[in-house]
Amino acid sequence: MTLWQVAATLQEPSLRSVALVDTDATIKRLAEIDARAVGAARVKHHRYLLSDPATTAVLLYAGNECVGYSYVSASGHVGPLAATRADVLGDAFAAALKIAADGSSEKVSAFLPGTCEGALSLAIDVGMRITFPMLLMATPGFGDWVKYLPRNPGFM
Repeated sequence: MTLWQVAATLQEPSLRSVALVDTDATIKRLAEIDARAVGAARVKHHRYLLSDPATTAVLLYAGNECVGYSYVSASGHVGPLAATRADVLGDAFAAALKIAADGSSEKVSAFLPGTCEGALSLAIDVGMRITFPMLLMATPGFGDWVKYLPRNPGFM
């Protein structure tokens, strides 16, 4: 899907994005969000992503409440993205798509677990399509997939 196609149909996101800065306080906030979204802190993963100059990282706010985070690569890939509540995941995905649409990539992509109804609905509404279906599995159970979009299943 091209970014201009997404941008043409995407409404202004309801969540405010604030650029992430790699500090201990930021890492603590990300760990808290991950604990609520996937049941585990992923500190090393965040440190790695925050060191990548080709990745935009933001915290997402509903008013004054931090409700999630998102990473968007220069190639237009959204993820990882996590939300503290399932009801804001679609809005978090919209904010990430807006960041991707404002970037320089020609395409946009995301790995969307089937239980992420808000994100899947938005993807369909803006014209995104499934191009690479896959099955994500974990043992023992890992997280609540209604609040998380991975970057790369092999990178979990």
